[in-house]
Amino acid sequence: MDARRTVKVSKYLARHLRHQPERIGLSLDEGGWVEIDTLLAAAAAHGFPISRAELDHVVATNDKRRFTIEGTRIRAAQGHSIKVDLALPAATPPPYLYHGTVTRHLNAIRAEGLRPMRRHDVHLSPDRETAIRVGARRGRPVVLTVNAAAMHRDGHVFRVSANGVWLTKAVPPRYLSFPPSPEPDPARPRT
Repeated sequence: MDARRTVKVSKYLARHLRHQPERIGLSLDEGGWVEIDTLLAAAAAHGFPISRAELDHVVATNDKRRFTIEGTRIRAAQGHSIKVDLALPAATPPPYLYHGTVTRHLNAIRAEGLRPMRRHDVHLSPDRETAIRVGARRGRPVVLTVNAAAMHRDGHVFRVSANGVWLTKAVPPRYLSFPPSPEPDPARPRT
């Protein structure tokens, strides 16, 4: 399976297992699961046939491990904008977690903290490298440090998905550390 097809299938699965299952006639159960055969039939019926081998390849090779197969069922590991209960238990986070974003969002984050937006939870990374990759999807990445130990001590609940993404309802600004603002480029004229 070539890289372009892998990305197309992964995006198709994410769209329909996280956000719009009804678009292809799927009904996910309360945990976000759907039978694999049902998913493959729905995709084919809506003009995007996926073989079982392609599905298995995408699940096995996805660098973010976005999908989980359990027996004859599949679901997205996290990131849903539709109502699902992943039934993830509360977990004690590491002292610090990270969030990748881009500069244009910093003013809002400074004022309001991190909010889930259209998703159920704020997604946090266990390391800076992962946060950089997340932020880079939208432009030049900026990594924020989250004092997860202080949040946990103050009663905020954390959960961790099967693919290692840490989830919490929101991160108030007081728990965030922002990188220093870049110095102006002396070679660039001021306007």
